[in-house]
Amino acid sequence: MLLDRRRLLGTAAAMSAAALAPRLAWAQGPLAPPKASVRPVTETLHGVTVTDPYRWMETPSDPEWKPYLMGQNAYARSVLAKIPNREDLAARIGHVSGEVAAVNAVQPAGGMIFVEMRPAGANTFKLYVRDGAGGQSRLLFDPDTLASADTHYSLDYWTASPDGRYVALGSSPAGSENSVLRFMETATGKLLPEALDRAQWGAVSWTPDGQAVFVNRLKEGTKHGDPDHYLDSTCWLHRLNTDPATDVKVLAKGMYPNVPMQDIDAPVVFAQVGSDFAIGVLQSGVENEITAYLTPLAAAVAGKPVWTPICSQADAVTGAAVMGADLYLVTHKDASRYRIVKTTEARPAFAEGADAVPEGAAVLKSVAAARDGLYVQSLDSGLGQVFRLKHDGARTELKLPYPGAITGVSADPLADGCWFVLDSWVKPAALCYGAPDGEVTVTDIIPKPAIDVSPYESLEVKVKARDGTLVPLSIVYAKKTPRNGQAPLYLQAYGSYGLDLDPGFGPRVLPWLDLGGVFAVAHVRGGGELGEDWHKAGQKLTKPNTWRDCIDCAEYLIAQGWTSRPKLAVEGTSAGGIMIGRFLTERPDLLAVAIVRVGDSNALRFQFMEAGPANIPEFGSIDDAAGFQGLREMDALSHVGDGVKYPAILLTTGVNDPRVAPWEPGKFTARLQAASASGKPVILRVETDAGHGIGSTRKQRDDETADTYAFILWQTGDPRFQPKAS
Repeated sequence: MLLDRRRLLGTAAAMSAAALAPRLAWAQGPLAPPKASVRPVTETLHGVTVTDPYRWMETPSDPEWKPYLMGQNAYARSVLAKIPNREDLAARIGHVSGEVAAVNAVQPAGGMIFVEMRPAGANTFKLYVRDGAGGQSRLLFDPDTLASADTHYSLDYWTASPDGRYVALGSSPAGSENSVLRFMETATGKLLPEALDRAQWGAVSWTPDGQAVFVNRLKEGTKHGDPDHYLDSTCWLHRLNTDPATDVKVLAKGMYPNVPMQDIDAPVVFAQVGSDFAIGVLQSGVENEITAYLTPLAAAVAGKPVWTPICSQADAVTGAAVMGADLYLVTHKDASRYRIVKTTEARPAFAEGADAVPEGAAVLKSVAAARDGLYVQSLDSGLGQVFRLKHDGARTELKLPYPGAITGVSADPLADGCWFVLDSWVKPAALCYGAPDGEVTVTDIIPKPAIDVSPYESLEVKVKARDGTLVPLSIVYAKKTPRNGQAPLYLQAYGSYGLDLDPGFGPRVLPWLDLGGVFAVAHVRGGGELGEDWHKAGQKLTKPNTWRDCIDCAEYLIAQGWTSRPKLAVEGTSAGGIMIGRFLTERPDLLAVAIVRVGDSNALRFQFMEAGPANIPEFGSIDDAAGFQGLREMDALSHVGDGVKYPAILLTTGVNDPRVAPWEPGKFTARLQAASASGKPVILRVETDAGHGIGSTRKQRDDETADTYAFILWQTGDPRFQPKAS
């Protein structure tokens, strides 16, 4: 058990014409964006008057909303379509991304290896299985079989039964993440008759006999967009080949007096082969820290669990694994870089446990239980490590073939060793097997792409922020690129939820580097690269550190000759929208281009979206004074000033986005277009067959990347991307 937070038909000519035709149409699009109505809503919050000029956008049924959104998209697409050499750039990006096979997850079960992979040239991720590491991969599930002419499907999550006989898998249309859970027989690929809707979280755990699953489902009667869509979910036991209407309720709010729950708590139950107990977990919104209880497995299967406390949120447990009668709890309590506490079935309470792995220099990230021991993933100065902890406490370090980042550590409680993906900024991913003796085998499951990476290299530095804090900064570039301040530089940062931006091979970056660009990632406060203290230093009232760290990294890159102000582009995605939104409103003079991808730019209203309540633990609530103060400072919309010369800005959203509602970028776009005095473009690019980007196809990502690069190169003066004067 592992708990861890986290056909086209026709000739090539016909395909090229089909791809080009829409862009020719876009090029003849509107000459100006639609102007949004200003209907001010003013309110006083904690003694402060706040005016929202575009509150009406929060109502999807408003007759102006859809024409506004689609009008913005039409204008954005017409602007992008007129950039010279954009099509050639898109072709290069599509070619290189198509050369690489990408892996999302791997699971060993029943002597088989299950791998979620997007093969070279494919558009979506698919599920494959092979008999052992040396077997031949066989396609098990392809979401393209569910697609229609205008709607793609994605594989959202999956997990194989302990014996590998069945696979539980969730899929959804158009990037909506509205997953439907189905069950497939591994030997035949046959789907069982039942389908469970409202299974969005993907929190599925098999019973040891492989005949039932514990699964969290959203409540009935709500839909995408409703503020309470994710509240008051329930964990059920579903037996294979039965009607979901007969499922047994196992854990929900109000069921047990000794298990208090909030409406944002998502209850899930985990079981593992080889153990006689199950663990009930309450995941409180986006908080990494869990509340957990133990129950006899038989009682949980019967729908009559008897819950014994393991840990509360105050114990700061973020992950757990089970080996036999022992529990291993990953915690940052009194240990910013985490430690592992061992308890037992007989005495499961966190307070009665003892350190199995004390805090060290590396940040402990995850644990996975195998037959031969516990495999522990860690991160040290941006580099991944894995070691095995035996039952007797002895440690064996895995001997990695080269330094890099590690993701997706997985193990089978009935087999030895572990599996993981290893890559770096300039080295393609490899799927590796780590043996009990520490030896690591690079398997052939991910084919080596025909890409020469020798022209590229990366550099890791630490930048002194304005308060003296050293901020890690990764820089990726072609070796031939001169440091004379003339290179366009694409800087990314995130800084939320304690999540890392670890080194990873991104083939779409290579065409950018080939064009003379530099790519950089600022590992700003609010992330988890340096432990929980790093996370807390960019959260709520300390959130300004997030965008100011990025500003300071940008100034370092300029001072060191990597780029210059007229050549600098900065991007923030999702919660990183707070970072880029406040970067561009605080220092509009420092950058040439801002990219706001599905970004949170209206923090004062964030809690009123369907994903809003779950995010209160990370960002705060306007209902209390301190929360309001923090959110007001984060809110980019309210910091836009009239007559300011803002940089060129490309914003994006997806119509089906369940995480950051389209009205956030909609509002931000309208305000920036009305306020900016620079004359530079502010455009909103909309995907109608996508959501937050999770589940987007390779082609969708390729096209967005091409538009982004072309926009940046146009606005930073690259002569190859300058439209002809009309």
